[in-house]
Amino acid sequence: MSAGERFRQALKQERPLQIPGTICAYHALMAKRAGYKAIYLSGGGVAAGSLGMPDLGISNLDDVLTDIRRITDVCDLPLLVDVDTGFGASAFNVARTTRSLIKFGAGAMHIEDQVGAKRCGHRPGKELVSKEEMVDRIKAAVDAKTDPAFFIIARTDALASEGFERMLERARACVEAGADGIFPEAITDLDMYRRVADAVKVPVLANITEFGQTPLFTLEELRKAGIAIALYPLSAFRAANLAALNVYETLRSRGTQKDSVASMQTRDDLYKFLGYLDYERKLDALFAKSK
Repeated sequence: MSAGERFRQALKQERPLQIPGTICAYHALMAKRAGYKAIYLSGGGVAAGSLGMPDLGISNLDDVLTDIRRITDVCDLPLLVDVDTGFGASAFNVARTTRSLIKFGAGAMHIEDQVGAKRCGHRPGKELVSKEEMVDRIKAAVDAKTDPAFFIIARTDALASEGFERMLERARACVEAGADGIFPEAITDLDMYRRVADAVKVPVLANITEFGQTPLFTLEELRKAGIAIALYPLSAFRAANLAALNVYETLRSRGTQKDSVASMQTRDDLYKFLGYLDYERKLDALFAKSK
């Protein structure tokens, strides 16, 4: 079964499908152990976590592919990937991005209608390409699929600058162009989600990101609004960042980590998620055979 098929299967198994962001391969393993059926790689997460850069279109395709490969090498959950605006101005760039994601093991992607010098979806000052150019991005991605089941989600940031109806026009046009799902960014109330879902007739993604424009709706609220995918792109990353900062500051100010140990994952738990002891036993067996 291809990664795209696994993603579509997950969509059928859970409604809405909860997809947490996994900033690295180890987080992917923890998310799988927690029972999730799909995982996510955020473009902003790649920029911040892997490059130490803001989410302003600075990261490139190779940066994203490196993190995809690391995750898919160790975790078989279907991976949804943020490809920003497609990593290039032409249809050829979008096509290359699509083929590369499939080759590296991703099951789905979302691509947006901002200009190349993009901004975070919950920040002001976003500038969009025309509806026609966004449609061309979707057509290029659909045409480039080497896995027919690979799932393409069209993200539109038009609500903030063009209003709901124009955003809905863009969403419908993307579906007509072949998009499998719609991601309306920075939605502010549940009724908007309900109206989008009723209008487009394909799975709709709700981006439930902290400290943004969208309230932290519950899974049940999203279900009633017709949402198919509930995305939590950087929740674990943000929590881990604060925990790390607390440890750094405590160690620096007190000269010991003793007061932080209770909040740390134990060595035994780390080994469990990594399957460390299985590796060790295999090493022991190999060395025993060589003697």
